[in-house]
Amino acid sequence: MPAGLVPDDLWEGAAPLLPTRRARRRRYSGRLPADDRDALRGIIYVLCKGVSWRDVPLEQIGCSGVTAWRRLRDWTEASLWPQLHEVLLCELRAAGLLDMDDAAIDASHVRALRGGAHAGPSPVDRARPGNEHHLIVDRYGTPLVVFLTSGNRHGVTQLVPLLNAMPRIRGVRGRPRHRPGQLFADRGYDFDTHRRLLRARGITPKIARRGTTHGSGLGKSRWVVERTFAWLHQFKRLRIRYDTRADLHRALLQLACSIICLRRLRNSFSNHQ
Repeated sequence: MPAGLVPDDLWEGAAPLLPTRRARRRRYSGRLPADDRDALRGIIYVLCKGVSWRDVPLEQIGCSGVTAWRRLRDWTEASLWPQLHEVLLCELRAAGLLDMDDAAIDASHVRALRGGAHAGPSPVDRARPGNEHHLIVDRYGTPLVVFLTSGNRHGVTQLVPLLNAMPRIRGVRGRPRHRPGQLFADRGYDFDTHRRLLRARGITPKIARRGTTHGSGLGKSRWVVERTFAWLHQFKRLRIRYDTRADLHRALLQLACSIICLRRLRNSFSNHQ
């Protein structure tokens, strides 16, 4: 498994985005730095397996877990992960595999085992420290943008920030696409203020009303976001937040979104062979 953690298509997308490393001094006699592809393999190993960084197998991965963590930190500070996600979204749009006419939004709670920045008392977990994963997906469940907040932040508070953070997705001629046509949401987003904000942006709100009986039919379009959360939480490191640094946990979220996009591209290519 470790050898296939960084396939060629993922590496080809990530390698041009890596920050340039400082040149070594001519007379420097220390060890050579670990290979970037090995470091990315270590990061994905932790993401998939959910192990601690010190448990990364050096012989199989090619670098230590400490080195992988340091590269994750450095690449996060260089904004590698949102750039990689945007590149893959553009490839999906160019291949006709991205449909932003319909989109869905939702949030999912995870426990923050060690607390840390942006961890707050969860209203659904006896006030234990937790986080919310906030997500917007397209009609097929492709993750478009993901956020991390404390566990006591209501999902509707991240509606506008998520829309503001949505990348400008190129891939076809014309203007880049950066907003959906319709946005589906459950009753937790039922606020007329936010409906007006969506309409002002040219987005048709499709939000279930509180107090009405179930069976509105919106679930036929909104279920894809639940499936995408299931995809994300197949990455064991995302089921519980272990990292005290919130930016590193969000980086792993963005990397998982990129891997999901890559799988969509790969599956579509194989279906046309």
